[in-house]
Amino acid sequence: MSATQLNVTRLGEQGPQIAFCHGLFGQGKNWTQIAKAFAADHRVLLIDMPNHGRSAWTEEFSYADMADTVATLFSADDPVTLVGHSMGGKIVMTLALRHPELVEKLVVVDVSPVAYDAGRREFAGYIEEMRALDLGSLSSRADADAALRGAVPNTTVRSFLLQNLRRDGDSWQWQLNLELLGDELGALGDWPTVEGVFDKPVLWIGGANSPYVLDDYAPAMEGLFPRVRRVTIKGAGHWVHSEQPEVFVEVLKRFVPA
Repeated sequence: MSATQLNVTRLGEQGPQIAFCHGLFGQGKNWTQIAKAFAADHRVLLIDMPNHGRSAWTEEFSYADMADTVATLFSADDPVTLVGHSMGGKIVMTLALRHPELVEKLVVVDVSPVAYDAGRREFAGYIEEMRALDLGSLSSRADADAALRGAVPNTTVRSFLLQNLRRDGDSWQWQLNLELLGDELGALGDWPTVEGVFDKPVLWIGGANSPYVLDDYAPAMEGLFPRVRRVTIKGAGHWVHSEQPEVFVEVLKRFVPA
């Protein structure tokens, strides 16, 4: 897969590069609010990860492949600050370890370089419900919302999932590669074996109410990223950048000055 198969939205025309990589079920546009805070003095990239948004689908899943694909967007002559959340955080960590010359700084948002079992059943349930939705019977997005309400009662989660539903002419389709993502949930929760150490500045942001960044995971993080600085944001869970956007931007701007 090449860079031309990645959908990228660009903001800003001057300054250093900063790129945002979303998590599972997300899209680059999820980071628009955060990105606008940097667009005046940075060249900002909002990237749809493979099998998400308007980027191409793949036949196989691996963090190494996704990291290498995202890496094709960058050059050692113009290194980038990478920001990745959840699945995107594992992608940017893998990229930094495999292609350190491309990365100036790294920001890892509410994920650790460890294997997770928590949440896998929940994610599998979401995928099962999305795949079971009769797209041919939908006349509006509201129909899809109503159909998922029983299985996904949380309005915020349901809206987040439904942003992946796109109308194409008279029919509806999922932008997500649901079959591959459903089959590879184990690999999505895992952490790949990656050689090397990334010896440049790293900011590790976690939500105070999230189980994905814990003291127990610090040795794994510090072993791969010895120059890491950890910040915990109060009043936030896994979606720290959307739950506390103003605090998140303030923390990020201290690490990534103009």
